[in-house]
Amino acid sequence: MTLQLSNPSLFVQQALIAGEWRDAGGGATIAVEDPATGATIGTVPDCTAQDTQAAIAAAEAAWPAWRARTAGDRAALIERWYALVMENVADLGRIMTAEQGKPIAEAEGEIRYAATFIKWFAEEGRRIDGSIVPGPEASRRILVMKQPVGVSAAITPWNFPAAMITRKCSPALAAGCPVVVKPSDLTPFTALALAKLAQDAGIPAGVINVLTGRPEAIGAALTASPVVRKLSFTGSTRVGALLMRQSADTIKRLSLELGGNAPLIVFDDADVDLAVASTMASKFRNAGQTCVCANRILVQDGVFDTFAAKLAAAVSALKVAPGDRDGATIGPLINHAAIDKVRAHVDDALSHGATIYAQAGEVASDAGADRFATPVVLTGATRDMRLADEETFGPVAPLFRFTHEAEAIELANATSYGLASYFYTENLHRAFRVAEALETGMVALNTGGIAMEMAPFGGIKQSGLGREGAHAGIEEYLETKAFHIGGLKA
Repeated sequence: MTLQLSNPSLFVQQALIAGEWRDAGGGATIAVEDPATGATIGTVPDCTAQDTQAAIAAAEAAWPAWRARTAGDRAALIERWYALVMENVADLGRIMTAEQGKPIAEAEGEIRYAATFIKWFAEEGRRIDGSIVPGPEASRRILVMKQPVGVSAAITPWNFPAAMITRKCSPALAAGCPVVVKPSDLTPFTALALAKLAQDAGIPAGVINVLTGRPEAIGAALTASPVVRKLSFTGSTRVGALLMRQSADTIKRLSLELGGNAPLIVFDDADVDLAVASTMASKFRNAGQTCVCANRILVQDGVFDTFAAKLAAAVSALKVAPGDRDGATIGPLINHAAIDKVRAHVDDALSHGATIYAQAGEVASDAGADRFATPVVLTGATRDMRLADEETFGPVAPLFRFTHEAEAIELANATSYGLASYFYTENLHRAFRVAEALETGMVALNTGGIAMEMAPFGGIKQSGLGREGAHAGIEEYLETKAFHIGGLKA
């Protein structure tokens, strides 16, 4: 497969270590496929533990000079990175669609969204400050200082291969921390292109390092290294727990954005048209392959039939096709395992009494339907179905009927996850009751969008710990130091 890019230098098939583009130490590579067709896009190095140590050493060597720069100097370089990303939106979008599958318009939208984090944290880096705490006696002063935590590692997922890079790396760089990035082996080319643009922007060698390949050896080396003082991971709860255990011996700071099981609640007094539009945005973005998408849609009796009919009409209008096809709104799922899980959830729901209420049309693809999942609306969903407890990660919208507000809240909270939740009501009193009762790190009222650079992003319970975005995002890369000064004379 040949990508037609205006800037061919953005398609890189090597890892970045200490400012140099390298092959893996052992020479091994892995192929990256277009999920819509199975065609090989290219290969990337299958980096080893030794390659990982080299990247860590490069970051450690770069740290003293990078943290010594003024915040304004770092911000200027990061803002130049932002400008180059924005100048190359079309090429970056093509790369993302080729390796991840999402439609071109959606891929370009993600690039612009990813760039907002670069811009935001360049500015936040200028606002890192401390404080002076009143001391217990007149001869003492206590200064609270904020300093970069040190070499930081970022392990990112395949579903948002640009935004998850920038949401982690931008605050680290702005705080004065060099990074070692491990993108998904399914979608490495977007990360490498972003790193190439960072290099072009003048960010010094070793400040950004990108390791490609399978996760086991790289992840083990990152977690075992005492040089790596911070680890940020987005992915499954199972892998997050593994990384947490592996990081225990070196007492790393952790940010973990893990699995979700988001409820979306539509009350009788909701604006139904708004609720449907927001549900479409939340549920079917990236073909349902998002950690914050509505996994369970809870609809009150009084509007159930109206909401279901309007949602069905919207879902029926979706066009399932390869991401580079004109008019495509739903691309392929990332691999066959993802498709198998979606189909298993639908089959299980049907076997427990659910009904297919509506679905999109046939897949518009010469590659066949085995790489795509048809968007579907299910009615009759109940708590004994797999999709009630497991994250589907696909374009399946199960509708659960409820009668009372307390019942909806109990259903919404009946999960070990606590990442995001959504609800729709025009009642101000209900708005505060429900928002305070939902057990999630993020709650959305009358909107399906919660991910933006100026708002903290993260979950509770088994959805993780730590926050990304907002000022909280840069605090994750800063240590707090108390500086005590005694013996001062009046």
